[in-house]
Amino acid sequence: MEAARGRGRVIGVGSLPLSIDILPADVPVLDLDEAAARLGVSGNRLRTLIRDHNLLAASRDGIPVIPEAFFGERGLAKHVEGLVTMLLDGGYTRDEAMQWLFTEQEDLGLRPADALHTHSAREVIRRAHAQAF
Repeated sequence: MEAARGRGRVIGVGSLPLSIDILPADVPVLDLDEAAARLGVSGNRLRTLIRDHNLLAASRDGIPVIPEAFFGERGLAKHVEGLVTMLLDGGYTRDEAMQWLFTEQEDLGLRPADALHTHSAREVIRRAHAQAF
């Protein structure tokens, strides 16, 4: 597995685009095998989701990972794919989208990715829509 290091830079592990040094250290993550198992899909299908911009991934210490906040009890958390698509279609880069999702919103008292699991999910979507467009 080949990995390049660089602050805030998207790299590929193989052909997999990853954000480097974007996630705060306290964000729990799953490696790709764990994420695929959690979704009940093959590793190839998971990589396709990442390459097709339906899911964001990062590199931590050269290992491709996906934030655990993107998952719910039965697969991806509700709204994750749509939120990622909205941000990317609205002009955010993968790094900017990842950074926005994991930067605490003071008035919510949560990071948007974490808020997707609360009653504030619709507010996060509204904010993403307003910022992206």
